[in-house]
Amino acid sequence: MRLLITGGAGFIGSNFIHYILGEHQDWKITNLDKLTYAGNPKNFEGLAEDRHLFVKGDIADADTVNTAISKGIDVIVNFAAESHVDRSIDDPAPFIENNIKGTQVLLEAARKHGITQFIQVSTDEVYGSLGPDGVFHEDSPLAPNSPYSASKASADLLCRAYFKTYGLPVIVTRCSNNFGPRQFPEKFIPVTITCALENRPVPLYGDGLNVRDWLYVADHCRALEAVILNGREGEIYNIGGGRELTNLELAEEILRQLGKPSSLIRHVNDRPGHDRRYAVDSGKIQRELGWKPRYDFARALQETIQWYAGNLGWWGKSEVWPS
Repeated sequence: MRLLITGGAGFIGSNFIHYILGEHQDWKITNLDKLTYAGNPKNFEGLAEDRHLFVKGDIADADTVNTAISKGIDVIVNFAAESHVDRSIDDPAPFIENNIKGTQVLLEAARKHGITQFIQVSTDEVYGSLGPDGVFHEDSPLAPNSPYSASKASADLLCRAYFKTYGLPVIVTRCSNNFGPRQFPEKFIPVTITCALENRPVPLYGDGLNVRDWLYVADHCRALEAVILNGREGEIYNIGGGRELTNLELAEEILRQLGKPSSLIRHVNDRPGHDRRYAVDSGKIQRELGWKPRYDFARALQETIQWYAGNLGWWGKSEVWPS
Protein backbone atom coordinates (compact mmCIF):
# COMPACT_ATOMS: atom_id res chain seq x y z
CA MET A 1 0.00 0.00 0.00
CA ARG A 2 1.18 3.52 -0.81
CA LEU A 3 0.20 6.29 1.59
CA LEU A 4 0.44 10.06 1.41
CA ILE A 5 0.83 11.35 4.96
CA THR A 6 0.37 15.10 5.28
CA GLY A 7 1.87 16.79 8.33
CA GLY A 8 4.24 13.87 8.83
CA ALA A 9 6.90 16.04 10.46
CA GLY A 10 4.54 16.93 13.29
CA PHE A 11 3.62 15.13 16.48
CA ILE A 12 0.89 12.63 15.59
CA GLY A 13 1.89 12.33 11.94
CA SER A 14 5.48 11.36 12.70
CA ASN A 15 4.43 8.86 15.35
CA PHE A 16 2.03 7.34 12.83
CA ILE A 17 4.74 7.01 10.18
CA HIS A 18 7.10 5.26 12.59
CA TYR A 19 4.29 2.93 13.70
CA ILE A 20 3.08 2.03 10.20
CA LEU A 21 6.52 1.39 8.74
CA GLY A 22 7.27 -0.84 11.71
CA GLU A 23 4.06 -2.84 11.37
CA HIS A 24 3.71 -3.14 7.58
CA GLN A 25 6.88 -4.03 5.73
CA ASP A 26 5.24 -3.72 2.31
CA TRP A 27 3.74 -0.25 2.86
CA LYS A 28 5.45 2.90 1.56
CA ILE A 29 4.91 6.49 2.62
CA THR A 30 5.23 9.87 0.97
CA ASN A 31 5.45 12.46 3.73
CA LEU A 32 4.26 15.95 2.70
CA ASP A 33 4.97 18.70 5.23
CA LYS A 34 5.82 22.38 4.87
CA LEU A 35 7.90 22.36 8.08
CA THR A 36 6.22 25.10 10.07
CA TYR A 37 7.42 25.86 13.60
CA ALA A 38 5.83 22.62 14.87
CA GLY A 39 7.34 20.37 12.20
CA ASN A 40 10.76 18.94 12.93
CA PRO A 41 12.85 16.89 10.45
CA LYS A 42 14.35 15.08 13.45
CA ASN A 43 10.96 13.40 13.84
CA PHE A 44 11.59 11.12 10.87
CA GLU A 45 15.31 10.54 11.19
CA GLY A 46 16.36 6.94 10.70
CA LEU A 47 13.46 5.89 8.48
CA ALA A 48 14.33 3.71 5.50
CA GLU A 49 14.70 5.92 2.44
CA ASP A 50 13.28 3.25 0.14
CA ARG A 51 10.01 3.29 2.12
CA HIS A 52 9.78 6.90 3.30
CA LEU A 53 9.96 9.85 0.89
CA PHE A 54 9.88 13.33 2.38
CA VAL A 55 8.45 16.16 0.26
CA LYS A 56 8.57 19.70 1.60
CA GLY A 57 5.42 21.47 0.53
CA ASP A 58 2.12 23.08 1.45
CA ILE A 59 -1.17 21.17 1.26
CA ALA A 60 -2.86 24.40 0.18
CA ASP A 61 -0.71 24.43 -2.98
CA ALA A 62 -2.51 22.39 -5.63
CA ASP A 63 0.54 21.87 -7.86
CA THR A 64 2.56 20.44 -4.98
CA VAL A 65 -0.24 18.14 -3.89
CA ASN A 66 -1.01 16.87 -7.38
CA THR A 67 2.66 16.18 -8.05
CA ALA A 68 2.97 14.19 -4.83
CA ILE A 69 -0.14 12.13 -5.58
CA SER A 70 0.73 11.54 -9.23
CA LYS A 71 3.74 9.45 -8.19
CA GLY A 72 1.34 6.72 -7.10
CA ILE A 73 -0.78 6.94 -3.93
CA ASP A 74 -3.58 4.68 -2.69
CA VAL A 75 -4.52 6.32 0.63
CA ILE A 76 -4.27 9.87 1.97
CA VAL A 77 -4.14 10.46 5.73
CA ASN A 78 -4.45 14.17 6.46
CA PHE A 79 -2.74 15.14 9.72
CA ALA A 80 -1.60 18.55 8.46
CA ALA A 81 -3.22 21.28 10.53
CA GLU A 82 -2.60 24.40 12.49
CA SER A 83 -3.73 23.10 15.86
CA HIS A 84 -2.92 25.43 18.75
CA VAL A 85 -6.03 27.15 20.08
CA ASP A 86 -4.15 30.14 21.52
CA ARG A 87 -2.51 30.85 18.18
CA SER A 88 -5.90 30.64 16.45
CA ILE A 89 -7.27 33.25 18.84
CA ASP A 90 -4.33 35.56 18.12
CA ASP A 91 -4.53 35.09 14.33
CA PRO A 92 -7.20 32.87 12.73
CA ALA A 93 -5.98 33.41 9.14
CA PRO A 94 -3.41 30.55 9.00
CA PHE A 95 -6.04 28.17 10.35
CA ILE A 96 -8.45 29.07 7.56
CA GLU A 97 -5.71 28.73 4.94
CA ASN A 98 -4.29 25.42 6.13
CA ASN A 99 -7.16 23.60 7.79
CA ILE A 100 -9.96 24.56 5.39
CA LYS A 101 -8.36 25.48 2.07
CA GLY A 102 -5.64 22.87 2.47
CA THR A 103 -8.19 20.13 3.11
CA GLN A 104 -10.22 21.19 0.06
CA VAL A 105 -7.12 21.10 -2.14
CA LEU A 106 -6.34 17.59 -0.90
CA LEU A 107 -9.91 16.41 -1.44
CA GLU A 108 -9.97 17.75 -4.98
CA ALA A 109 -6.63 16.15 -5.80
CA ALA A 110 -7.85 12.86 -4.31
CA ARG A 111 -10.94 13.03 -6.54
CA LYS A 112 -8.86 13.83 -9.61
CA HIS A 113 -6.42 10.97 -9.07
CA GLY A 114 -8.91 8.32 -7.96
CA ILE A 115 -7.60 7.84 -4.43
CA THR A 116 -9.11 4.72 -2.83
CA GLN A 117 -9.35 6.15 0.69
CA PHE A 118 -9.10 9.60 2.33
CA ILE A 119 -8.72 9.75 6.12
CA GLN A 120 -9.39 13.14 7.69
CA VAL A 121 -7.82 13.30 11.16
CA SER A 122 -10.01 15.65 13.17
CA THR A 123 -10.63 16.49 16.82
CA ASP A 124 -13.24 16.19 19.54
CA GLU A 125 -13.08 19.99 19.83
CA VAL A 126 -15.47 20.31 16.89
CA TYR A 127 -18.28 19.24 19.23
CA GLY A 128 -17.72 22.17 21.58
CA SER A 129 -17.94 22.01 25.35
CA LEU A 130 -19.63 19.45 27.61
CA GLY A 131 -21.12 19.80 31.04
CA PRO A 132 -20.08 17.56 33.91
CA ASP A 133 -21.99 14.56 32.52
CA GLY A 134 -22.38 12.79 29.20
CA VAL A 135 -20.13 12.16 26.20
CA PHE A 136 -20.02 13.16 22.56
CA HIS A 137 -21.19 10.65 19.96
CA GLU A 138 -20.46 10.69 16.24
CA ASP A 139 -23.89 12.21 15.57
CA SER A 140 -23.54 14.94 18.21
CA PRO A 141 -24.03 18.41 16.72
CA LEU A 142 -20.96 20.43 15.82
CA ALA A 143 -20.57 23.50 18.04
CA PRO A 144 -16.95 24.70 17.83
CA ASN A 145 -15.94 27.56 20.13
CA SER A 146 -12.51 28.63 18.83
CA PRO A 147 -11.21 29.59 15.39
CA TYR A 148 -9.14 26.39 15.47
CA SER A 149 -12.05 24.06 16.17
CA ALA A 150 -14.26 25.97 13.72
CA SER A 151 -11.68 25.43 10.99
CA LYS A 152 -11.53 21.71 11.75
CA ALA A 153 -15.34 21.44 11.77
CA SER A 154 -15.39 23.18 8.40
CA ALA A 155 -12.88 20.68 7.02
CA ASP A 156 -14.99 17.80 8.33
CA LEU A 157 -18.03 19.19 6.51
CA LEU A 158 -16.06 19.53 3.31
CA CYS A 159 -15.15 15.85 3.64
CA ARG A 160 -18.81 14.98 4.07
CA ALA A 161 -19.68 17.05 1.00
CA TYR A 162 -17.06 15.32 -1.16
CA PHE A 163 -18.39 11.94 -0.05
CA LYS A 164 -22.04 12.84 -0.65
CA THR A 165 -21.52 14.80 -3.89
CA TYR A 166 -18.67 12.97 -5.59
CA GLY A 167 -18.61 9.60 -3.85
CA LEU A 168 -15.05 10.20 -2.66
CA PRO A 169 -14.18 7.45 -0.15
CA VAL A 170 -13.72 9.68 2.89
CA ILE A 171 -13.58 8.69 6.56
CA VAL A 172 -13.37 11.25 9.38
CA THR A 173 -11.81 10.44 12.76
CA ARG A 174 -12.19 12.63 15.83
CA CYS A 175 -9.71 12.03 18.61
CA SER A 176 -9.43 13.27 22.17
CA ASN A 177 -6.31 15.03 23.48
CA ASN A 178 -3.16 13.16 22.42
CA PHE A 179 0.08 12.94 24.36
CA GLY A 180 3.41 11.22 23.89
CA PRO A 181 6.89 11.73 22.44
CA ARG A 182 7.69 14.47 19.92
CA GLN A 183 4.78 16.76 20.78
CA PHE A 184 5.76 20.39 20.29
CA PRO A 185 6.26 22.11 23.66
CA GLU A 186 3.32 24.49 23.42
CA LYS A 187 0.66 21.91 24.32
CA PHE A 188 -0.32 21.27 27.92
CA ILE A 189 1.58 18.09 28.81
CA PRO A 190 4.93 19.02 27.20
CA VAL A 191 4.63 22.58 28.52
CA THR A 192 4.18 21.24 32.03
CA ILE A 193 7.02 18.72 31.67
CA THR A 194 9.55 21.11 30.14
CA CYS A 195 8.76 23.94 32.56
CA ALA A 196 9.11 21.58 35.49
CA LEU A 197 12.40 20.16 34.20
CA GLU A 198 13.83 23.68 34.10
CA ASN A 199 12.17 24.72 37.41
CA ARG A 200 10.16 27.39 35.63
CA PRO A 201 6.54 28.28 36.58
CA VAL A 202 3.96 25.92 35.10
CA PRO A 203 1.12 28.03 33.60
CA LEU A 204 -2.41 26.81 34.28
CA TYR A 205 -5.46 28.52 32.78
CA GLY A 206 -8.13 29.77 35.19
CA ASP A 207 -9.00 27.45 38.05
CA GLY A 208 -7.41 24.46 36.28
CA LEU A 209 -10.61 22.42 36.47
CA ASN A 210 -11.14 22.07 32.73
CA VAL A 211 -11.46 18.35 31.96
CA ARG A 212 -9.84 16.52 29.06
CA ASP A 213 -9.88 12.88 27.94
CA TRP A 214 -6.28 11.78 27.30
CA LEU A 215 -5.24 9.39 24.51
CA TYR A 216 -1.69 8.05 24.17
CA VAL A 217 -0.46 8.73 20.66
CA ALA A 218 0.49 5.08 20.03
CA ASP A 219 -3.11 4.05 20.70
CA HIS A 220 -4.27 6.72 18.26
CA CYS A 221 -1.91 5.30 15.62
CA ARG A 222 -3.38 1.85 16.14
CA ALA A 223 -6.90 3.24 15.77
CA LEU A 224 -6.04 4.94 12.48
CA GLU A 225 -4.49 1.71 11.22
CA ALA A 226 -7.77 -0.06 12.01
CA VAL A 227 -9.71 2.61 10.12
CA ILE A 228 -7.47 2.23 7.05
CA LEU A 229 -7.83 -1.54 7.08
CA ASN A 230 -11.52 -1.92 7.89
CA GLY A 231 -13.23 1.49 8.20
CA ARG A 232 -16.44 2.16 6.28
CA GLU A 233 -16.56 4.94 3.70
CA GLY A 234 -18.50 8.03 4.70
CA GLU A 235 -18.33 7.21 8.42
CA ILE A 236 -17.08 9.14 11.43
CA TYR A 237 -15.17 7.39 14.22
CA ASN A 238 -14.55 8.90 17.65
CA ILE A 239 -11.25 7.85 19.22
CA GLY A 240 -10.91 8.47 22.96
CA GLY A 241 -8.51 7.35 25.62
CA GLY A 242 -11.13 6.94 28.33
CA ARG A 243 -8.99 8.78 30.89
CA GLU A 244 -10.53 12.04 32.06
CA LEU A 245 -8.54 14.39 34.28
CA THR A 246 -8.71 18.04 35.19
CA ASN A 247 -5.75 20.07 34.03
CA LEU A 248 -4.88 20.69 37.66
CA GLU A 249 -4.84 16.97 38.47
CA LEU A 250 -2.64 16.26 35.47
CA ALA A 251 -0.18 19.06 36.25
CA GLU A 252 0.11 17.88 39.84
CA GLU A 253 0.74 14.29 38.71
CA ILE A 254 3.50 15.35 36.30
CA LEU A 255 5.16 17.40 39.03
CA ARG A 256 4.86 14.49 41.45
CA GLN A 257 6.56 12.11 38.99
CA LEU A 258 9.37 14.62 38.46
CA GLY A 259 9.80 15.22 42.18
CA LYS A 260 8.90 18.89 41.78
CA PRO A 261 6.74 20.95 44.17
CA SER A 262 3.17 21.85 43.25
CA SER A 263 4.12 25.43 44.11
CA LEU A 264 5.53 25.66 40.56
CA ILE A 265 1.94 25.91 39.29
CA ARG A 266 0.93 29.46 38.38
CA HIS A 267 -2.73 30.15 37.63
CA VAL A 268 -3.01 32.58 34.71
CA ASN A 269 -5.92 34.40 33.07
CA ASP A 270 -8.24 31.93 31.38
CA ARG A 271 -8.29 31.49 27.60
CA PRO A 272 -11.22 33.23 25.85
CA GLY A 273 -14.00 30.75 25.09
CA HIS A 274 -12.19 27.98 26.96
CA ASP A 275 -14.17 24.73 26.65
CA ARG A 276 -14.88 23.25 30.06
CA ARG A 277 -14.91 19.54 29.26
CA TYR A 278 -14.41 17.13 26.36
CA ALA A 279 -15.27 13.44 26.36
CA VAL A 280 -16.09 11.10 23.47
CA ASP A 281 -17.79 7.74 23.20
CA SER A 282 -15.41 5.35 21.40
CA GLY A 283 -17.96 2.54 21.30
CA LYS A 284 -18.44 2.65 17.53
CA ILE A 285 -14.79 2.04 16.63
CA GLN A 286 -14.58 -0.61 19.33
CA ARG A 287 -17.67 -2.48 18.07
CA GLU A 288 -16.99 -2.17 14.34
CA LEU A 289 -13.20 -2.30 14.11
CA GLY A 290 -12.18 -4.06 17.31
CA TRP A 291 -9.98 -1.22 18.58
CA LYS A 292 -9.61 -0.15 22.18
CA PRO A 293 -6.88 1.68 24.10
CA ARG A 294 -4.05 -0.66 25.00
CA TYR A 295 -1.66 1.53 26.97
CA ASP A 296 -2.01 2.13 30.69
CA PHE A 297 -2.27 5.88 31.20
CA ALA A 298 0.09 6.08 34.18
CA ARG A 299 2.80 4.13 32.37
CA ALA A 300 2.34 6.08 29.13
CA LEU A 301 2.61 9.37 31.00
CA GLN A 302 5.76 8.16 32.76
CA GLU A 303 7.33 7.16 29.42
CA THR A 304 6.39 10.53 27.94
CA ILE A 305 8.03 12.37 30.83
CA GLN A 306 11.14 10.23 30.45
CA TRP A 307 11.28 10.99 26.72
CA TYR A 308 11.33 14.76 27.30
CA ALA A 309 13.83 14.39 30.12
CA GLY A 310 16.12 12.44 27.81
CA ASN A 311 15.71 14.61 24.70
CA LEU A 312 16.67 18.14 25.72
CA GLY A 313 18.29 18.64 22.31
CA TRP A 314 14.90 18.11 20.65
CA TRP A 315 12.87 20.62 22.64
CA GLY A 316 15.52 23.04 23.92
CA LYS A 317 14.97 26.73 23.20
CA SER A 318 17.77 26.91 20.66
CA GLU A 319 16.06 24.46 18.34
CA VAL A 320 12.27 24.31 18.57
CA TRP A 321 11.07 26.61 21.33
CA PRO A 322 8.80 29.35 19.92
CA SER A 323 10.40 32.78 19.72
